[in-house]
Amino acid sequence: MRVFRRSSADATEGQAQDSQPALAPEAPAKSKQPAQTGKGRPTPKRSEAEANRYRSLTGTTTSGRNRSSAAAPSRKLTPEEKDKARARARTDRDRQLQAMRRGEEWALQPRDRGPMKKLARDYVDAHRRPSEFYMYALVILVISLVAGKSHKALNSDLQFLLLAIIAVIIVDALLLRRSISKLAKERLPGESTRGITFYSIMRALQLRRFRNPAPRVKPGESF
Repeated sequence: MRVFRRSSADATEGQAQDSQPALAPEAPAKSKQPAQTGKGRPTPKRSEAEANRYRSLTGTTTSGRNRSSAAAPSRKLTPEEKDKARARARTDRDRQLQAMRRGEEWALQPRDRGPMKKLARDYVDAHRRPSEFYMYALVILVISLVAGKSHKALNSDLQFLLLAIIAVIIVDALLLRRSISKLAKERLPGESTRGITFYSIMRALQLRRFRNPAPRVKPGESF
């Protein structure tokens, strides 16, 4: 009986074909990002960048300086010029202080400006009120507390005196509020009275000689 067998050549060829790995499909070529283009303008100098950093829409800097003034160096003042500048500034301050004491509108602080504040100052200055003397009473009270700290009976009496002073100030403030509101409606109708009560009370609590602006009217005078 004849047996058919594969030849050694065929077996070797088959084994060689089986041992060869399968070729992987060709991978798609990677797409390269296009090179980034430049900014298209030269880099400005540092002086130009500093000058344009604070430039507003109108073409000037935020401090009001243009390019020419910013680039120009400032000249140093001589000692004589510095002395003159200090003397001029001192004169201006003294003139403004005197004008403030006289009650001139241009020299007043914002909290003292306006016809309503002027009316409140004149009304407070034209009347003697109990609140005006609370500083004297407070000084006497403090001295009494320090001198009589070892006397318990005196300390208790001084505490009642302190409560009485506070009560008098509160009652006087309420009366002042009613009076100044009524006067404001008569003299300045339509004007806002916001903050006028506190302003009047604080001025009434100050000693007359230390009030600023200085009183224009004396107690009992009409205004």
